Amino acid sequence: MAQELTDPDAFLPLPTAVFHILVALADRDRHGYSIMQDVAARTDGQVRLSAGTLYSSIRRMLEQGLIEELRESPDPRSRDERRRYYRLTRLGRQVALAEARRLSSMLSQARATGLIPRKL
Repeated sequence: MAQELTDPDAFLPLPTAVFHILVALADRDRHGYSIMQDVAARTDGQVRLSAGTLYSSIRRMLEQGLIEELRESPDPRSRDERRRYYRLTRLGRQVALAEARRLSSMLSQARATGLIPRKL
């Protein structure tokens, strides 16, 4: 049963894992292991999603309409039928953008107060 939330701000703040998954799917469709690899690579290994965290987040995101599961592999060379591929939905992209703006605003506030230097 998909939730009827359509206002991206209603999802905020996002759990860290959910934001990382949305970012991983922003540039292309991926399967679960590819999402885990992308997150680890983008964060220089500082964020590593466990399989449990990844797949419980994916299940919730599917229910919320933030991502969708593809019926077929986007990679015609892939023959592993066990792999499930995921795609960002329009709502998922809007939610990721809203969260990125929220985080950017928080960073601007921290800079404005001198908590962190203007250039990091």
